[in-house]
Amino acid sequence: MLDDKQQQLCDDNKTDFSDLTALFINCTLKYAPEPSHTDALIDMSEEIMRANGVGVERIRATDYEIAYGVYPDMTKHGAQTDQWPDLWAKVEAAHIVVLGTPIWLGEKSSVCQLIIEKLYAHSGQHNDKGQYVFYGKVGGTLITGNEDGIKNCAMGILYSMQHVGFAIPPQADAGWIGEAGPGPSYGDERDDGTRAGFDSDFTRRNTTFMTWNMMHFARMLKDAGGIPAHGNSQGLWNEGRRFDAPNPEYR
Repeated sequence: MLDDKQQQLCDDNKTDFSDLTALFINCTLKYAPEPSHTDALIDMSEEIMRANGVGVERIRATDYEIAYGVYPDMTKHGAQTDQWPDLWAKVEAAHIVVLGTPIWLGEKSSVCQLIIEKLYAHSGQHNDKGQYVFYGKVGGTLITGNEDGIKNCAMGILYSMQHVGFAIPPQADAGWIGEAGPGPSYGDERDDGTRAGFDSDFTRRNTTFMTWNMMHFARMLKDAGGIPAHGNSQGLWNEGRRFDAPNPEYR
């Protein structure tokens, strides 16, 4: 999957990333085991991380019964089932979280929006410094589709992630789109046996930059003990607040 340039970068790396973990959440609308084009692009970023010792886990959100709503466990608020707490344990443990999504009607998938809302459900929780619980984590996004919309999707996803506390590195998004209209999606086999998108130097370069930048940021944050808490701790504003409630600032 990696080309010669990407492999050389991995071979020449002197930084130890082996104590870092990354979670890729594929927000495809497809249910397993149906193949996902977004998975195919995630493969590239994941392979770079694995080649550098990062512990990687990938999940497909549609494998879980995730309830709508902005509380960590919606079974306490009327839902019959909510498997988000199982998924949250994986998010909470990761140093790097990447949301992968297809483009539909120029926007991220409805599943991706659901995951963003569930992340927001934890905006009332804090780390041991009194910061939002996502402080010290690094975020990014990978996007696939057949129409324009990569930058539009990335804009909304990365804004949402930084708003709840993720650190967003430079060039924290990458994607691939085919020609407008019907046609092969990323990873589809062409008539000549090649795979659509695999020969895109633009996508390969941006995915490489994104992946290394996320690893570098995660390394720096972990080595620094996270983000300094002076000026951003919730302690002075939390009197009478429930810690399991979402942040009400815009509601």
